[in-house]
Amino acid sequence: MRLLIGTIFMLAGVLAVSAANEPGIIKGSDQFEFVYRVKLPEIKGDACVWIPLAKTDAFQTVTAEELSIPIKWEKVQDRDYGNDICVLHPQSADSGKTIELRYGVVRREKAAYSASGEDTSRYLRPEKLVPVNETFKTLALDATAGKTADLERAKALYDHVVRRMRYDKSGTGWGRGDAVYACDARTGNCSDFHAYFIALARSVGIPARFAIGATIPADKNAGAIEGYHCWAEFFADGSWVPVDISEAWKNPKLADYYFGHNPANRFELTKGRDLIVDPAPASGPINFLAYPLLEMNGEVVKPETTFSFRRIGS
Repeated sequence: MRLLIGTIFMLAGVLAVSAANEPGIIKGSDQFEFVYRVKLPEIKGDACVWIPLAKTDAFQTVTAEELSIPIKWEKVQDRDYGNDICVLHPQSADSGKTIELRYGVVRREKAAYSASGEDTSRYLRPEKLVPVNETFKTLALDATAGKTADLERAKALYDHVVRRMRYDKSGTGWGRGDAVYACDARTGNCSDFHAYFIALARSVGIPARFAIGATIPADKNAGAIEGYHCWAEFFADGSWVPVDISEAWKNPKLADYYFGHNPANRFELTKGRDLIVDPAPASGPINFLAYPLLEMNGEVVKPETTFSFRRIGS
């Protein structure tokens, strides 16, 4: 088993060469400026906004170049994952104001990495839209039949999701990271792909977790970013192993690469689901946080939000 995990580390350089000419992939490291912009709608009544604040970790170094927030705000952290979150209470006079967060980022390609003694059992617990039940267990046991090592079982689940799901954002119900919806509809976006994988993995005792941010385009050096992107990690033999299953579905030639890697052109905003914060939204724990959450008079309102970037040194 340790040999299998070690192989992921050793093959990183080899795969970097073979995948370098594939679309969407930047190997090694990437450096860019990321701009997160929110325009507030007309504010009527009591309002509160929760906005993710990116932070440095082992795979990205983040410098807040400018936090243009023309409203009094406070920084809080969610209870379970330690995400930094900007909380503000806009008034009527703040209608139409723009909030702009400008980051300088150096991001490293991610491969399997040590869990550093953390309690991984917490990532076996269900979440509101990612249950652990007999339906997922039955599917997972069928997909992993004949496999014993966790890395092999996770690969079987990864392959199962790629085969079963279709990337499709038509209709309603997609985009919430709803594992039951994904299982039944067999369609969705990145959040649905990874919710389904996480539910399967947890149902057969493999810890798995969620993160969300954005993909930085590899085919241009500046411009708009279409929206958020998310991915997952599972735990095997003392290491966390990244996976990006929706990208594997869209790019079958890179399916082997995306089992065990995230490319350097990624930017992480937050980790985890069902985020518990104080002050708490009236709608309950935050499902996941990439776009801002704005509540007005207890109702969720979607403000105009855009992401853009400029690659440094280009």
